[in-house]
Amino acid sequence: MAEYFFVGIDGGASSCRARLRDMEGTLLGEGSGGPANIHLDLDLAKESIRIATRAAIRAAGLDERILHRVHAGLGLAGAGLKTTCEQLRAGLTSFASTVVSTDAYIAWLGAHRGGNGGIVILGTGSCGLAVVDDRRIDVGGWGAEISDEAGGQRMGREALRRSLWTFDGRAERTKFSDLILDRYARDPAKIVAFAAKATPAQYAEFAPLVFEYASRGDRLAVELVRETAEAAARIIDRLAVGGASAISLIGGLAEPLTPWLPAQAHRVLVPPQSDPLDGAILMARRALDSRREAPEALSISAA
Repeated sequence: MAEYFFVGIDGGASSCRARLRDMEGTLLGEGSGGPANIHLDLDLAKESIRIATRAAIRAAGLDERILHRVHAGLGLAGAGLKTTCEQLRAGLTSFASTVVSTDAYIAWLGAHRGGNGGIVILGTGSCGLAVVDDRRIDVGGWGAEISDEAGGQRMGREALRRSLWTFDGRAERTKFSDLILDRYARDPAKIVAFAAKATPAQYAEFAPLVFEYASRGDRLAVELVRETAEAAARIIDRLAVGGASAISLIGGLAEPLTPWLPAQAHRVLVPPQSDPLDGAILMARRALDSRREAPEALSISAA
């Protein structure tokens, strides 16, 4: 059995994924868990990370007792807040070591293997990150309340909001708005009740419907997709102006949104070299190498 292992975690507002590799880089197993945005719900994120990791270990045919030999790289939504990251690491003591950074950082590491370039995450939320000659550029990702305009949460929330406009007679009805209203028995109170408790993931579940009806030419759905594409293009433009000549799109909305992007954005888009999970594993490897070079370094650190 390997001396030690690496697990990469990619956690967002909708789900958490884990990938286990041995010290030679061989893929051993993968697993998944629930939401892992540590800003929104730290306890839920910790549990999702544990579930996804255990699932990856089981998929590898290994026993959970190997956890003390697993070096973990965690790329999580909401990890921009230092205090929250410290609380997370304090609650994950089973790993041999833990390094935490944002989901954007591991996406960049995976996409460009640590080289010059940028990424734009288009998932439940949205943000951009580029590194150009060791200079880092961060764009957005401040949460759906005040940011994340190119994410599925915003798209779903606006679908509900604007369907209510049609109910009020403030906007023209469309087949898509009728579909949304029918889902709630044309009762605004039911939409309000849903919105009062809706999670980012629940809002984002409307995104596939938006794209489906946009492909049919529905006016409201097209409007929502175009606005999301415009928001994504602004992130791309900012990274490009900052010097990123190669930018990769990451996340569940990346593929369906790409055809809606302007030609200018397409000129800098490139496929990622690898995915965020391998970026998280690379982060864990780098952290371990750094600790070996400086034995006095903390066994648990943050990127």
